[in-house]
Amino acid sequence: MNDLMSLGIHRLWKDHFVRNLNPGRNPLTSSSSSEKGWNILDIAGGTGDIAFRMLDHASTINNDAHTKVTVADINPDMLAEGRKRALETPYARSPRLDFIEANAEKLDMIPDASIDLYTVAFGIRNFTHKEAAIREAYRVLKPGGVFACMEFSKVNNSLFDAVYKRWSFSAIPLIGQVVAGDRDSYQYLVESIERFPSQTEFRDMIKDAGFLVPGQGWEDLTGGIAAIHKGVKPA
Repeated sequence: MNDLMSLGIHRLWKDHFVRNLNPGRNPLTSSSSSEKGWNILDIAGGTGDIAFRMLDHASTINNDAHTKVTVADINPDMLAEGRKRALETPYARSPRLDFIEANAEKLDMIPDASIDLYTVAFGIRNFTHKEAAIREAYRVLKPGGVFACMEFSKVNNSLFDAVYKRWSFSAIPLIGQVVAGDRDSYQYLVESIERFPSQTEFRDMIKDAGFLVPGQGWEDLTGGIAAIHKGVKPA
């Protein structure tokens, strides 16, 4: 469904998201010899899409065999799918990959200031209390740690926006009905995208939680169909 809805572009977005974050600590260039690898928390990432990419990048690009990703998701079925997919990767039975059932708004099992990188890709849109989740991200991140979110956003060209909305509200629920036998879920999907805050509004939510925001605070993808937001916890 993701491939059909985005014409496969979601894969390019995810690859770019991970490359841009450059996870891992390269032993050849790292200034710290005592610290090994990053501790990454991937929220609402049950299927492992982002986690596997993070570990692959750390291993192959940064020669880092220590970076670890904990995948947290509130949905046990998504976690089960991620564990099943992990069996096809080198990380299935490795201490570098873990799956936990958790609510992003209350991560009691994650200690304060213990995470180097907090990621959430196409998940925060569905959180009931987004501000609470961002505050939890701030709590669990180490000073200097990064909050990185990729989410559907607002198209920045009026003509393209009109075409995109027609595709979203007409085609996507129909594709959901034909391919997945579930029109209602995909109707909810497009409505939740429409309700999500604009790039500026979401950036301000990140700043209000205490994060420092680099540059304008976001990077538009494909004309603003999606955007990557970042915040850095002050050192």
